[in-house]
Amino acid sequence: MHERKHADRQRTQATISAMKPSSATRKWEFEPLDKTSFTPMYFQIQTQLLKLIKEGQLRAGDALPSEEELSRACGVSRMTARHALQSLKSQGFASRHKGQGTFVSHPKVEKDITHLCGFTAEMRALGLEPSSRTLNAETVPASAEVASRLRVEVASPVFQLRRLRLADGLPVAVESVWLSQEQFPGINQLDFASLSLYRTLRERYGIRVSRADEILEARSASRHEAELLEVPRRSSVLVISRTLWSIDGKPVETAHSVYRGDRYRAVLAIPATAVE
Repeated sequence: MHERKHADRQRTQATISAMKPSSATRKWEFEPLDKTSFTPMYFQIQTQLLKLIKEGQLRAGDALPSEEELSRACGVSRMTARHALQSLKSQGFASRHKGQGTFVSHPKVEKDITHLCGFTAEMRALGLEPSSRTLNAETVPASAEVASRLRVEVASPVFQLRRLRLADGLPVAVESVWLSQEQFPGINQLDFASLSLYRTLRERYGIRVSRADEILEARSASRHEAELLEVPRRSSVLVISRTLWSIDGKPVETAHSVYRGDRYRAVLAIPATAVE
């Protein structure tokens, strides 16, 4: 019995060695499965692939072994191998490209919606390099919705700032912000390609923020949003509408942000006192 297990292990290791990238590419190891364990085979495969991803041996954009390769290497059915890959996909760690295979996905950015934080600080706290591309920065007449949120007259001048937000060079959100020009004179003269909006509000205008009201909804991306976010049209997006308030009870800004559904997820921590 022991000799048979040893032979199985050697056979599995030999097959997996054939799957390893050549010396010109990154090498990674795959341990034999424990077929005597109560842990399902698909879960053992998933766990090992996930370990390789988290350790950086498999990186975003790398191809994962195919169902056939996993099936042959691990001595399991293709259905079991498919289950392992689909499980990684459902958790957001992998994506399937028709006709090409399954690839490691870029990690999702987690947004703590219980904590008010600017995009730059938020990304850096997650170990990502933030950057922005200004789409437009101009004075526009306030729409009825914007006027209501900023408590200004309809058609009064407001500063509109639209930016494409990127993390590690990849687009994650399209952000539109509106501020009253009467409340923030000269703001339309500033270059927010290099300036932090919140730092400017704090240091130049003396604004101290007390809270933010946010509304979250899920929908499909419009054609323009899909182009900017580099996703197929009608892909899922997370939309956050926000109004920021100062400590003296005045609205500071209103914003509308569209986040890639495959790159972003909202995290909400609920205190125990809120549970009956």
